[in-house]
Amino acid sequence: MSGASDADAGRRRRDPLLILAPPLAAGLIRLVRRSVRLRVHNREVIERFAREDRRYIHVFWHAHLLLMVYSYVGPKLVFMISRHRDGELIARTVERFGYVPARGSSTRGGAAALREMMRAMRQGADIGFTPDGPRGPARRVQPGCVVAAQLSGAPIVPVALGATRAWRLSTWDRFVVPRPGARVLLAYGEPLTVARDEPVDDACVRVGRALDELTAFAETHAGDPAVGVRP
Repeated sequence: MSGASDADAGRRRRDPLLILAPPLAAGLIRLVRRSVRLRVHNREVIERFAREDRRYIHVFWHAHLLLMVYSYVGPKLVFMISRHRDGELIARTVERFGYVPARGSSTRGGAAALREMMRAMRQGADIGFTPDGPRGPARRVQPGCVVAAQLSGAPIVPVALGATRAWRLSTWDRFVVPRPGARVLLAYGEPLTVARDEPVDDACVRVGRALDELTAFAETHAGDPAVGVRP
């Protein structure tokens, strides 16, 4: 097993796409950020956690990933990212914005990644998930973030993005790329607690509903300058 893992790691080190694409992707993200007018709504929720040195779980839909590298406030965010090749590209990209990847997903390596995230949380980090990733179904919460909340006792904070003008790519999640000049709103929801004895499926539905409602709010109010403030 170790030999196979070492061989896989060696291939990835030599993979031209994984060498060239992350810096280009990071540059594109920064370019998009400079081209839009970004506001944040209710960010004081996570700013309060940071001030009080309290841990929480940061979650958002996979479709909103592009500008979510600017959504975190706190000491360190350890984020679950799949072990697939596209996950490797994402991991190498978000590392350039200070995120720490924990490699795994609902289909491969998730248990090991979750243990890594629990250790990181005990050492003072926050943790994050795209709960419908890495490959869907879109906007359907997988149990990882809920199980993490039950194990740690930390609340889940949903985050969503809305843009007045955006491209939606023909991917499984309809990935959102705000257009130049768009008004973009990052909206933060109230913390959701998950009891240890709450059925996981019920909690997943509750988190999904919160994300959907927050997404609808962000999309509705993205163009309203009275909602949110500049970060």
